[in-house]
Amino acid sequence: MKSLASPPAGFGAPGSEPWERYAALAELWWSRHAGGDAGIARQRLCALVDFARAASPFYARLYAHLPRGEVPLAALPVVDKARLMARFDDWSTDRAVSRAGVERFLAGRPRIGAPYLDRYRVWKSSGTSGTPGIFLQDEHALSIYEALVLAQWAEAGPDLASGARAWRSAGRAALVAADGDHYASIEFWDRLGRSNPGLLQRSFSVLEPVASLVARLNDYRPAFLASYPSVLRLLAGEQAAGRLAIEPALLWSGGEHLGHAARARIEAAFGCRVMNEYGASECMSIAFGCREGWLHVNSEWVIAEGVDAHGAPVRPGELSHTALVTNLANRVQPIIRYDLGDRIVAAPGPCACGNPRPAIRVEGRNDATVELRVAGHAPVALPPLALSTVVEEAAGEHRFQVAQVAPDRLVVRFDAAVPRAERLRIGRRAVRALEAWLASQSLHGARVGLATGPPRTDPRSGKLHAVTVEQPWRANPRR
Repeated sequence: MKSLASPPAGFGAPGSEPWERYAALAELWWSRHAGGDAGIARQRLCALVDFARAASPFYARLYAHLPRGEVPLAALPVVDKARLMARFDDWSTDRAVSRAGVERFLAGRPRIGAPYLDRYRVWKSSGTSGTPGIFLQDEHALSIYEALVLAQWAEAGPDLASGARAWRSAGRAALVAADGDHYASIEFWDRLGRSNPGLLQRSFSVLEPVASLVARLNDYRPAFLASYPSVLRLLAGEQAAGRLAIEPALLWSGGEHLGHAARARIEAAFGCRVMNEYGASECMSIAFGCREGWLHVNSEWVIAEGVDAHGAPVRPGELSHTALVTNLANRVQPIIRYDLGDRIVAAPGPCACGNPRPAIRVEGRNDATVELRVAGHAPVALPPLALSTVVEEAAGEHRFQVAQVAPDRLVVRFDAAVPRAERLRIGRRAVRALEAWLASQSLHGARVGLATGPPRTDPRSGKLHAVTVEQPWRANPRR
């Protein structure tokens, strides 16, 4: 067997996609169906730590105090986004990679899917948690992510009804997402299309007016539809009202928290199953949902830990303070015990669905869907990802909050750490962009203001939401 301590064949190299994908699929089949998974995650962790120590100056210093050889997972120091972004050049295992080089690449506005240094995909995280992220994905990791997605589709096993729907819609696939920058969802979607040339697929912008989006989806008639839970809820309402009339065989949900009630409403409206994925720009495919409402970790390639505020593991059934994730696939930027910021609960026992992989539930991004009402018009629902995308792209700032403070009014708040003069400058840009976008959504009379105060945390959970709805509506008019 090839040594796992060295970079995989084709590491970062263009043209290795088919071999990597087929090898990854075969390996997944072996581990999941032929009993070949015993200790494989531990072996991969040991290999990744050894490789990171040898090739990443950042990890070489971080692990300098640790003994050589296999080290217990809990002994490895925790890292977070702010720390890795600050040490970007030293963190990489490829000496040709630099933060300045990546930023020059992105500043050139390359098309989605264009490779950096001819061998890496660049994924940006929105940064609504406070710190934006830039993550490189090597060819080996991308092939693993694709294999994990394909394996999940295979495990779902379409029934006769969904198979008939897929046939009638010629297997067309649609993604509704933020597609104006190098975000993970649109980049990976482009990757799927390029590596599967027979796949009929199309992407739609989450910023598109609902009426236009509905008309285009009706015309396209997708068999598979993927988007954020908030967008799927909105489209389910359009489907139930008869304005959207599509017959998807399968829906794909990710990027936000999907609750039981929302899932039931979406499935009832479309008459098909919703598959729920949990992932991030740091690790594309962490876990997939099952019919029991749990998320099963892709434990061959991902380690997910729930820890308390002191970094100690929490008991099964106990809500963690945060989640640490280790991505065993990506070698160009090792993600090892990375503080993802989500809170998770591990299942206290085997899942009733029969899947033997570790099961978790996640308290992740759960921003509110805003429903604005302008006098004389019906209310218009606005997905939170659309609102935050408009502000982020206009302001170039990631530390903000959009709050609905009246039926027809939004305010934008920027972090107090942003200098006042800068807040005013970028705030005016954000307000103008929101006004223009709301007008495109038939909300010409909606009001948008710039708040003087900083973003507010949820009074119940203490969490900061990028998009929130505040009631009662009797808001301070000077706010």
